[in-house]
Amino acid sequence: MALVKVDYFSRVLGMDVTCDVILPQKASRLIGMETAERSGGTPVLWLLHGASDDETIWQRRTSIERYAAPLGLAVVMPGVQLSSYADMAHGGKYYTFVSKELPEVMREFFGFSDKREDNFIAGLSMGGFGCMKIGLANPEKYAAIGCLSAGISHVGNRARRRGGDARWKKRSEAVYGDRDLRGTEEDPVFQAKAILAEGKPVPRIYHSCGSEDFLTQSAHFTRDFFLSFEGNPFDYVYEEDPGAHTWEYWDEHIQHFLRYIGLEKQADIRN
Repeated sequence: MALVKVDYFSRVLGMDVTCDVILPQKASRLIGMETAERSGGTPVLWLLHGASDDETIWQRRTSIERYAAPLGLAVVMPGVQLSSYADMAHGGKYYTFVSKELPEVMREFFGFSDKREDNFIAGLSMGGFGCMKIGLANPEKYAAIGCLSAGISHVGNRARRRGGDARWKKRSEAVYGDRDLRGTEEDPVFQAKAILAEGKPVPRIYHSCGSEDFLTQSAHFTRDFFLSFEGNPFDYVYEEDPGAHTWEYWDEHIQHFLRYIGLEKQADIRN
């Protein structure tokens, strides 16, 4: 595998941005592992970070490169600061950046596949909510969504945004302002229902949260919402294992997501 740090100018954000990219590279003489690449377009995992983190965090605290290596899977990890992956009321248009511009730029640079079946989006905490809203608002782009330690929430009413501590209210005001979010990309409940009502492509959803995580209430709301659809059209899978809001949990469960998406191994990780 190759690790590439990409610094480029984002037209959407109007500034330079940084994105870390893991690229498949076929090799058989590495010590301790083999890597693989696929013929044709390269499948991609768009992997989102949490609120305290940046584009480097998945590499620093998990073995994501090692997990992706035998699958011939590229991993793209953008940095979005405390944007909540939103088109901010007082800040950059990070939703547009991640959902539209970033895939276009990365495909131009690296030749990644643009086929829906080759694109997956996942994240933890803030990135878990981010991948849910991006994936459900753009179901024609992603085959599967992997939400770790987060959930969906209906943020359309202003009363909810007035709740919480002073720091959260300040951040919420910067992200959402006084915008009514109902029926927008910020409303995954609406988007999920619209997918089914309008006959759009249905992304598969893997969802996991630790039993001691402070976001279990949101996770349970999400679980109950998706399991309420007759026939489980989203192929929704929920796992709640012992654990909290920690990297030990995410390192284990990103592997579960990679198994869930079902990519065929191109090489044995052991050599």
